[in-house]
Amino acid sequence: MKRLIINADDFGFTRDVNAGIIEAHSNGVLTSTTLMANGDAFEDAVKLARQYPKLDVGCHLVLVQGRSVIDGEPLAQTLREVLARLVQKRLNAYHELRAQIGRILDAGIRPTHLDSHKHTHIVPAIFGVVLRLAEEFSIPYVRLPMDRTTPYAGWVCARVDPLYRKAARRRRVCMTDHFLGYRLTGTLTEASLLRALPYLKEGTTEFMCHPGLLGPELQGAPTRLRESRVRELEALTSPRVRIAMDAAEVRLATFGTAD
Repeated sequence: MKRLIINADDFGFTRDVNAGIIEAHSNGVLTSTTLMANGDAFEDAVKLARQYPKLDVGCHLVLVQGRSVIDGEPLAQTLREVLARLVQKRLNAYHELRAQIGRILDAGIRPTHLDSHKHTHIVPAIFGVVLRLAEEFSIPYVRLPMDRTTPYAGWVCARVDPLYRKAARRRRVCMTDHFLGYRLTGTLTEASLLRALPYLKEGTTEFMCHPGLLGPELQGAPTRLRESRVRELEALTSPRVRIAMDAAEVRLATFGTAD
C-alpha cells in the first residue's frame, strides 16, 4: 500500500500562512502540519488546531531565525551560525527545543511528530537531541532527515539513512519509510506534484510542503517563500491532484495512521 502524509511546515509563522494551511487541509489533500512554538502567529494556530481536530499537528523545532522561547533572545540566522554556537557551547539545543515542545503541550496540543525549521536536524548532534526529546515526551515520529530525490543525495542516503534509523530505534522512535519535498521547496506546483505521484513507493511517505496565502503579514516576514506558498496551496487544492492520487492508488494518511 502507498500511504502519503502531506505535511505543511511553518504553522504559526504568520496568520496568512495559517489560513493557507487550513485551506489546504479543509479543501485539499493536506493531512498534517507542524507548529512553530516561537511563531508570531502561534496563538492563532493553536485556535485553528482546536477548530480542525482532524488536522494532525506536530512540532516544527526552531534553532534558526526568530527568538528563543526561553529568554526572547534572537536565535541564529543561519545553519552555519547554529553550528558555531554549538561548538562554542553558546547554544543548548536540548533546553531550547524542550521549551518549544513544552509550550505546545501547555497550549493543549499533543504533538504526534517532530521536524525542524531549515532542516537543522539533518545535523547528527541536533538529530540526537530531537530523538531524545521524542522519547522523553513519547512523541511517536521524527522526520526522516534526507530526501533521496535531492541531486547527488542517493548514494549519501544509502550510507547515512541506516545510521539515522538505527539511532531512532535505540530511542524507540519511528520514521516514515520515505521522505520527499525538500528538493521542491519554493518550486512545488500542481504540475510537479502530479509528476511525482506515480513514482511514490510502497509504504509510508512524508511529503513536506509550505502552503500559505500572500497577505500583508507574509509579505513583511523574513522569508524567501512568499508567492511560492500560493502556488503550493493551488497544487494542494487542485481536483486534478486528488484524481491522480486515486489513479495511483495512493492513500492519504496522518502520523496517527501511518502504521
